[in-house]
Amino acid sequence: MEHFYTLQGEGVYTGHAAYFIRLGGCDVGCVWCDVKESWDANAHPMMTVEEIVQFAAVNPGRIAVITGGEPAMHNLESICNALHAQQFRVHIETSGSSPLSGKLDWVTLSPKKFKAPLPESMAMADELKIIVYNKSDLKWAEQHAAQVGPHCKLFLQPEWGKRDEMTPLIIDYIKENPQWQLSLQTHKYINIP
Repeated sequence: MEHFYTLQGEGVYTGHAAYFIRLGGCDVGCVWCDVKESWDANAHPMMTVEEIVQFAAVNPGRIAVITGGEPAMHNLESICNALHAQQFRVHIETSGSSPLSGKLDWVTLSPKKFKAPLPESMAMADELKIIVYNKSDLKWAEQHAAQVGPHCKLFLQPEWGKRDEMTPLIIDYIKENPQWQLSLQTHKYINIP
């Protein structure tokens, strides 16, 4: 759908330079999705792996974030290999609802209620990011935290449209449950892609 060089705005790598590769296609369909235009893979021009990696490689940052839509719907073997050949760390942001492919250096799993993550995706998560839209999402977050490995970082992130309401709730929750951390969409606060 699009590709661009910016700063990672969320999670463990917040503030790091990263090349984002947003793939078209999504079969999850979150009502609050902020990139609904990514859902239809056929609405976007096709690019070769070589073209994408060529665009990415001219930038000095060496983190590539494959996102979507739902990027795990695609076979990522060739793009991961090509990015690694250019010394990139390859990160993915996924709901985990489709099998992961390719050699991934960092897996940010953001499970959605609309289509459950696969157990093997949960096991591969380096970072669990739960979007908090309602107070009940905190209990749902704990259910998913129980399914990831002990190395996995745990993040609660307010849904952007409800951030004023949800952020204070999340802060109070984290103070009582310090295994969690707050993730904010800093790219939206500072108005960068």
